[in-house]
Amino acid sequence: MAQSVNAATATVTSVSSSASNVTLKAANTSRLGLSVYNNSTAILYLKCGTTATSADFTVEMAPEDYWEAPYGYVGNVDGIWASANGAALVTEFT
Repeated sequence: MAQSVNAATATVTSVSSSASNVTLKAANTSRLGLSVYNNSTAILYLKCGTTATSADFTVEMAPEDYWEAPYGYVGNVDGIWASANGAALVTEFT
């Protein structure tokens, strides 16, 4: 029988938008979950992995979109905005 794992901590980080690649959250093998809210008026190109671009991304997030990392993903999450304004609110659960 699989053992249930519960997160005891939720840490919210505000990452300023950037028109060049920025790390939204570094890899963390203790991560149990991750969510991102695009608190910007610009599109956020989010990538599970390194070096997001408008042509190489995992998900395109419109302003005020919300996203949750799939499948217990513990790797790096990068992002780049179509224009720099606002931020991403990144919540990591451990």
